[in-house]
Amino acid sequence: MQRLLPAAICFTFTAAPLGAQGNDSALVARARAIHQRVMTLDTHVDISPANFTAERNYTQRLPTQVNLPKMEEGGLDAAFLIVYVGQRQDFTAEGYAQAHAAAMEKFHAVHRLTKEIAPTRIGLATTAAEARSIYASGRKVALIGIENGYPIGTDITNVKKFYDLGGRYMSLAHNGHSQLSDSNTGERDSVWVHNGLSALGRQVIAEMNRVGMMVDISHPSKLSMMQTLELSKAPIIASHSAVRALCNHSRNLDDEQLLGLKKNGGVVQLVAFNSYVKCVPDSPERNQAFAALRSEFGLPAAGGTGGGGGGGGGAGGGGGLQAALQALPEGKRTEYQRRMQEITQKYPAPPRATVKDFVNHVDYAVKLIGIDHVGISSDFDGGGGVEGWSDASETLNVTVELVRRGYTEQQIDKLWSGNLLRVMEEVARVATARALP
Repeated sequence: MQRLLPAAICFTFTAAPLGAQGNDSALVARARAIHQRVMTLDTHVDISPANFTAERNYTQRLPTQVNLPKMEEGGLDAAFLIVYVGQRQDFTAEGYAQAHAAAMEKFHAVHRLTKEIAPTRIGLATTAAEARSIYASGRKVALIGIENGYPIGTDITNVKKFYDLGGRYMSLAHNGHSQLSDSNTGERDSVWVHNGLSALGRQVIAEMNRVGMMVDISHPSKLSMMQTLELSKAPIIASHSAVRALCNHSRNLDDEQLLGLKKNGGVVQLVAFNSYVKCVPDSPERNQAFAALRSEFGLPAAGGTGGGGGGGGGAGGGGGLQAALQALPEGKRTEYQRRMQEITQKYPAPPRATVKDFVNHVDYAVKLIGIDHVGISSDFDGGGGVEGWSDASETLNVTVELVRRGYTEQQIDKLWSGNLLRVMEEVARVATARALP
């Protein structure tokens, strides 16, 4: 289908692509043309409801890594905006109610953006067909993912409620064990609660299959994931993980997990998150200085482990730190940022991972499990980003590097959105089939 662009929206690509000089000019031009023809879909972008108000919203060029101007500049066509609630060890009715309310606030924020604030520039998609239709109209595409099943509490009907609000994938845990599943963070101290999935978590997977919601295994433990592969009647996804063989981090997937995804028909959305792409030991002094600064200003811990993560904002779902920072009075926020710069100058961070490092993960996964099971994500505004793809305005650089490595337009289309949309369709098909008498 020929894609129509409203007069007010165009691809500007203001950021200079990496390697755009000299003999690379023809390659960049070819990549730019491909980038305009394929739907680029990022499966993990964190949000703060503070950025979805009449006064402050994504129609403006906010300091967030993702907003409509930056998406338009970089040619990022679609993004899963994330309903993220941090894991608490408060497994009570009150704790669940508070988490549920926080989740609802984020659902409502996305609906405000697409229905009230900027409906002519971005639409909410709940199916693959809707995503393609909105894209073809020239608008940006918003989809909704749920990071952490903690907000459903013990009421399994909340799965359908979140689905009806547009949630199309959900992870059963985040950083810390939930009532549904163990988390990858159990590797730090070898403390596990459920030895994989809880009994309730198993019921939730069945319910997700029933309603047509993708199961996301990026944060749960490896054992939880392997049990999910046995239970799920539909393909599953890893919405934002990288390759463990290249960076030995508990948030990354090893070869057994990747091969399991292939057998299941699912997809791993490789994430451009510095400390998951490139494992480099960080400075203990730097980390301690950042932790002390956050404590002094009453900010939550960043939660990251791995190289270069000391002050970056989180290890997936770092929107909690970002939201707390944005809530500070302007003067205190400015002082915090000044002090951060002082720490960075005193304790320089290890070199950041680059787009080339990120695409090394793409290459590895494609060679191991095939082009049909690999996709792309950023974890922007949750701690994500690498040198060359530090925000949505630089999205073209990923396509440039894929073209440089010899990927064809058809393959790039699969990596950027085709594979994920295929899984969405298959999950919906399984739900429909299970609903038939």
